[in-house]
Amino acid sequence: MSEVVNAIVAFAVIVIIFRWATSSSDSSSRRSASSTLGFRPKNVTQEMVNQIHSMFPTIPQDNIRYDLLRTGSVEITSNKILERGYLDAPPPAYFTVYSRTEVPPQPRQVAPQGQSTGLAPTPKENLISRYKLQDRTLSSTFSPEDHLAFGKANWEDSSEKREASLQERKAQMILAARQCVSILESMPLIN
Repeated sequence: MSEVVNAIVAFAVIVIIFRWATSSSDSSSRRSASSTLGFRPKNVTQEMVNQIHSMFPTIPQDNIRYDLLRTGSVEITSNKILERGYLDAPPPAYFTVYSRTEVPPQPRQVAPQGQSTGLAPTPKENLISRYKLQDRTLSSTFSPEDHLAFGKANWEDSSEKREASLQERKAQMILAARQCVSILESMPLIN
């Protein structure tokens, strides 16, 4: 009977020594990460970080990774950004376990001359030229009571009439803003 107990104890000691010798450095780094960060980090892939960073490019990737390590969920982290507008910066201990992510510079796309990228109007183009209001800038006058004229529109019967009404209200607002700016520019500054 005592030989059986000795065999069981010897087998247990061998198993413990074998597990200790073959344990990966991953589990020890996990233990050190959890003791360093103060919580047990969840598994986070680069795809998870990229997914959130593509939705919220202004949030630093380190902040995203840190929150994902805490939550483990893209949905929870996204909701936190939507609710608060930001994510907490990781503590200094985070950078001892995880290296900083370098943000590669984005190459700028230059459109050939004469072509626009469709993203934004060219710097020389303004609202007057975009809406072809050059002829109306000279003839129109603005009075302070005119702002009431384009405050509310009547509902038209057809979509074409509604679109034309909208375009006219846009033109009136652009012209009124242009005249207000010219009036303000002509006023002397009071020191």
